[in-house]
Amino acid sequence: MKKTIFSLTFALLTLASCSNNDADPIEIATVGETLQSNVGGPNEPNQVYLDLSTAKMDVVDRASWDFGFSSGSDFRVVINGALKMAVKQLAISDISLPQEINSAVTVGAGTTASSNGYVDNPTGVLQGDGSGVGTAIAEISATEADNKVYLVNLGYAVSTETPVVGSVSVDGVARGWKKVRILRNGTGYKIQYADLTATTFEEKIIAKDANFNFSFFSLTTEKNVAVEPLKTKWDLNFTTFTNYVNFGSEVTYGYSDFIVSNTNGGTKVYQVLEADGGSYLAFTKANVVEDNFVFSSTDQRVIGSSWRSGGGPGTLPSIKTDRFYVVKDAANNYYKIKFLSMTNDAGERGNPILEYAILN
Repeated sequence: MKKTIFSLTFALLTLASCSNNDADPIEIATVGETLQSNVGGPNEPNQVYLDLSTAKMDVVDRASWDFGFSSGSDFRVVINGALKMAVKQLAISDISLPQEINSAVTVGAGTTASSNGYVDNPTGVLQGDGSGVGTAIAEISATEADNKVYLVNLGYAVSTETPVVGSVSVDGVARGWKKVRILRNGTGYKIQYADLTATTFEEKIIAKDANFNFSFFSLTTEKNVAVEPLKTKWDLNFTTFTNYVNFGSEVTYGYSDFIVSNTNGGTKVYQVLEADGGSYLAFTKANVVEDNFVFSSTDQRVIGSSWRSGGGPGTLPSIKTDRFYVVKDAANNYYKIKFLSMTNDAGERGNPILEYAILN
């Protein structure tokens, strides 16, 4: 696969600064440094985790995992929305019973209402009953019999098709179906899984790790996999994403070029329209409005797709130049972020460029 560049340009001449007087200064790279990695071009095969305090990026194949098991005090499991996965709770707790495909369990505008609860709520809030609120998989009960079997649509593999310039091709072949049941295992989890027609099943143990937001598991490799960095070591994630969108009614919809913030790790964000908040260059820490961060505590989509326009017939996608974003990380450091481009010189998507600076 052709390698692409994800560039980060830093706007400050200073090498070190910190907004928390009780902490050691953080290191910020010098002006003009470029970090090379890739979202992967118009197939967008990768999820990119960015830590603003170190300018470090972790790149993960978005098809490398299926389930994320919360390391919090509750027992919650998320599905991989980057692949348009969907699940439906069945009325049974016996995973050995054969099942059939249900084509309604899917992601797509005009086909799947958000209230069906087949996908995780895109805010990133884990708590809820699964009916379009919280995780699509109900909280894992301490009473084993209460944990039902789920019909699992594994979504789509990463596409290998080359789209026309300015477009994306993110959905490849359908990945098929599984049935899954998840139980508690002491302070961790146990996952049972099988093909739909199977009368036996496989079983794996998933431990919680408090250093991470989630522990991840792949049905393809049948192994635990490393996905997110340490929960204190990333702020933003560039990814494809299953969102809710209103097309007359609220439905599930797959987005490309999406950015979520690390709400579980304490990152907070708000948007500044230059018409309201002044220019990016003139914005300093004195301009920060703390109350504006509140919304992002319960919604990871503040940046989302708001930084760009998707384009249309005869119109290439483009960034929105009338806005920038303020980010507060878990260590109380403040940053301003401005997007410079979403395509490379050839006009190919999946190549975002951003500029950011720590605020003093």
